[in-house]
Amino acid sequence: MAAPPAIPRRGLFIGGGWREPTLGRHIPVINPATEATIGDIPAATAEDVELAVAAGGPVLARRREHWARASGAVRAKYLNAIAAKIKEKISYLALLETVDSGKPKDEAVADMDDVAACFEYYAGLAEALDGKQHAPISLPMEEFKTYVLKEPIGVVGLITPWNYPLLMATWKVAPALAAGCTAVLKPSELASLTCLELGAICEEIGLPSGVLNIITGLGPDAGAPIASHPHVDKIAFTGSTATGKMIMTAAAQMVKPVSLELGGKSPLVIFDDVADIDKAVEWAMFGCFFNGGRVCSATSRLLLHEKIAARFLDRLVEWVKNIKISDPLEEGCRLGSVISKGQYEKIKKFISTARSEGATILHGGDRPKHLGKGFFIEPTIITDVSTSMQIWREEVFGPVICVKVFKTESEAVELANDTHYGLAGGVISDNLERCERIAKVIHSGIVWINCSQPTLVQAPWGGNKRSGFGRELGEWGLENYLSVKQVTRYCKDELYGWYQRPSKL
Repeated sequence: MAAPPAIPRRGLFIGGGWREPTLGRHIPVINPATEATIGDIPAATAEDVELAVAAGGPVLARRREHWARASGAVRAKYLNAIAAKIKEKISYLALLETVDSGKPKDEAVADMDDVAACFEYYAGLAEALDGKQHAPISLPMEEFKTYVLKEPIGVVGLITPWNYPLLMATWKVAPALAAGCTAVLKPSELASLTCLELGAICEEIGLPSGVLNIITGLGPDAGAPIASHPHVDKIAFTGSTATGKMIMTAAAQMVKPVSLELGGKSPLVIFDDVADIDKAVEWAMFGCFFNGGRVCSATSRLLLHEKIAARFLDRLVEWVKNIKISDPLEEGCRLGSVISKGQYEKIKKFISTARSEGATILHGGDRPKHLGKGFFIEPTIITDVSTSMQIWREEVFGPVICVKVFKTESEAVELANDTHYGLAGGVISDNLERCERIAKVIHSGIVWINCSQPTLVQAPWGGNKRSGFGRELGEWGLENYLSVKQVTRYCKDELYGWYQRPSKL
C-alpha cells in the first residue's frame, strides 16, 4: 500500500501569493477512509473574496487586464506549463486526492492524467482563438463591413464539487484562462487539497499575479459572496440542483450569466438482444459504481428487458461481489470510501427509505464487514422499485443502483424520461438502429451507446431540465467564457444620405 503523502499547510492563493484567511479560521481535513484528521484548509469569508476579486489592488488589476489582452499563444504557454507540472507531480497529486476524497488511487491517477490533458487541450484552443478573431460576416450591402471579436467575459467565479476535486476545477479553470478571463476558484470544503496545490503550481510556473485566485471555505461564507459579488462577471457552478438554484437567484440580481452542471438520475436501458451479458453487466457497474457512484451523470436507474432481467441480475450480483472494497491506497482497490460522515449517513438513509417503501435490497446496503473504520458502503443493488419511490426520483451520489423491468421499447423510453433531471442516459443493444432511435428520444444532454460514462475533453458535457444548462469541455467549454462583439464600419466616402443636407447660406 502506498504511503500517505505529507499534507502541506497552505493559505489562500490570492494575487499570486499566499495569505492567511482574514479571520484566521481553518477547517479540519478528514481522511474519509480512516476518519483521521490529516490537516486543515483556510476558512475564507466575504472579506477574503473581496481581496480575491480585486486581486490585491490597481497594479494587479492592470496585470489582469494585460492577461485579457494577451494573445492566445501567450496564454497557451502558461497552460502548457501547468500541464507539464501536473504530469511531473502526478503520483503526489493522486495520493493527495486519494486521502482527501476517499477515491481509489488508480482512479485518482487517471484523474490527474485527465487534468493535464485538459490544460493541454485548452492551450491548443487558446492558440487557435487568435486565428478566429476579426472573422468577417457576409452582408447584403456594400457600404458596411462587419467582423466579430471574441473577448473574455472578465472576472469569473468558479465553484466546484468534491467528487473530482481537481478535475472538475480544471474543466473550468483551463477554458476560463484560455479565453483570457481571470478567475476566483472556490472548491468544495470537503476536498480542497489538490486545488490548493494548483495554486502552488501556478506560482511555480510564473502565472501572472491575480490571474487565478483560489479561495477555500464553506459555501455560505465563501461561495455565496462570489456568486453575489458585483465585480464577478460570470458564475460557473457544478454541484447540487438546490445550490444551483441559489446561485441563479444571486446572479439574477445583477443579470449575471451563469452556467450550471447540476444533479442527475440517469437511465441505462438494456435490451434482450445483447449477446454478451457480461459486457453489459460491466458497463452497468461502471456506470454507477465507478468513483463510488459520486458522478452527476451516474446511470443509477437500470432498466432491464423482462426476458433477460433475472439472468442479468444474477450475473450483476456475482460481478459486484468481486469488487475489491478497501483502503483506497491499497493496490487493486475498486471501491473506496464516500467523502464524509454526512454523505455516508445520507446514503444509508436512502437505502433504509427504499426498504421501508417496499423495495428489495438485492445486494449490499451495509458497511463491509472487514472495514471497521472509514465511511465505506457496499455497492448496493435495489429491485422491486416503483416510480413513486424516493430511490427512483432522487440523486443518491453513492454506490447505489435501482432496477426496473420493462416489456417494450416505448415503455423503456417512457421510464428513461421519467425524471426531472436530464444530464445523461445510455442504451445497450446489439441493434444499432434501435440504439440510434433511443438516443434521439432520451431527454438528456449526453447519450451513450453500448457503454456508460466515457468522458472526452473534446466533446460537449452538460444537461437539460434540472440538470442545468450550458456546456463544458470541447470548444463549447471555451465559449462559456467568451463574449461576442460585433464591429461594423461604414466604408463609403459620401454621406449616408438619410437626412437632407442643410443648404449653405
